[in-house]
Amino acid sequence: MQTTFVPRLATDVSAIGLGCWQLGADWGDVSSETADAILESAYEAGVTFYDTADVYGDGRSERSVGAFRARHPEVFVATKMGRRADPHVPEAFTLDNFRAWTDRSRENLGVDTLDLVQLHCPPTPVFDNPATYSALGTLVSEGRIAHWGVSVETVDEALEALRHDGLASIQIIINLFRRKPLEQVTAAAAEAGVAVIARVPLASGLLSGKYDENTTFAANDHRTYNRGGEAFDVGETFSGVPFDVGVRAARDVAALTPSAATTAQFALAWLTQQPGITTVIPGARTPEQARANAAAADLPAIPDQTSAALAGIYNEQIREHVHGRW
Repeated sequence: MQTTFVPRLATDVSAIGLGCWQLGADWGDVSSETADAILESAYEAGVTFYDTADVYGDGRSERSVGAFRARHPEVFVATKMGRRADPHVPEAFTLDNFRAWTDRSRENLGVDTLDLVQLHCPPTPVFDNPATYSALGTLVSEGRIAHWGVSVETVDEALEALRHDGLASIQIIINLFRRKPLEQVTAAAAEAGVAVIARVPLASGLLSGKYDENTTFAANDHRTYNRGGEAFDVGETFSGVPFDVGVRAARDVAALTPSAATTAQFALAWLTQQPGITTVIPGARTPEQARANAAAADLPAIPDQTSAALAGIYNEQIREHVHGRW
């Protein structure tokens, strides 16, 4: 597995990581036994970076990852905080709440010091408040966390966070259907030694190439209940692309996929080959998916002609739906 050294994390990070949302909730049911098998399969395939959050299954994902990390203490675990705020308003992002949220994550993950804590897509004013960054620095000085980062919805939020010296990572949606961060964020982050974590890399499965206009999902899957942004930002579901538009565009991506790869692997490989992206964190609902995702890092460079065709798909079919919004 290829790795990248991140100065502000002071560690190497695998090109493909594992997103662990699905191990907790919101993607249908994943048993504890399957979750363990997914984590172990990713590890055996060379994955060293695991991303979770305190709200994934109300701590279920963190506890699964924590048990896994106890067996493999060398792996790097990133978690997130802030979505537990109820109501989810800027005033909830205080040092006292930060302490409570991280203490809960420390218990779930079974560690004294969390490797990396990311603000979990807070309201935009949180990024503009100097007290936010002061409180994060306090968590580091108290030994609750080793590093802090941000998970953002928009490019502007990422650029605001980049103004603060303590920032170690930016997690943002980047994929073949969400390209704006490649224009405005990745180069600036790389210059600052900040990790860029590409989440939703397969556009909630659209870029697997397996869906058609009649595909349905379980009632407890966000791809059913959040299509209009009813539960959280609509950009988190199918990257904000209307489902029927995404299905058609994904067919065109599939047509460009080399015979030696799946469409999902092709989409992941494209991300790993973009300058400034540190790690890509696809989820996996089976051990086989985890292994296949990790193998994408070994695919050969995508030819310029194919890259141009992919850009054409974005510009002609997708851009109008997403580029100006996030």
